[in-house]
Amino acid sequence: MSCRSPMPKLRPIHYKTLVRLFELEGFRQRRQEGDHLILGKPGLRRPVVIPKYRDVPVFIIKNNLRAAGMRRERYFELLRRCK
Repeated sequence: MSCRSPMPKLRPIHYKTLVRLFELEGFRQRRQEGDHLILGKPGLRRPVVIPKYRDVPVFIIKNNLRAAGMRRERYFELLRRCK
């Protein structure tokens, strides 16, 4: 039996919180296209695209985590630092 608590569910969050989270991980805003912020980090091929929504949907968060090569554990650790 494991002592670890279950991983929390991903939930929609405000785009500004998501931008801060990725900035803590070393990403910087490269440009803006309409209502989408494009963030990049040296060494990564795909950019992270964050729409300026009050509640960024979970599927977009998951896609950005995959593009950034970020694990869920790291996401929740950074999320706690953003709040």
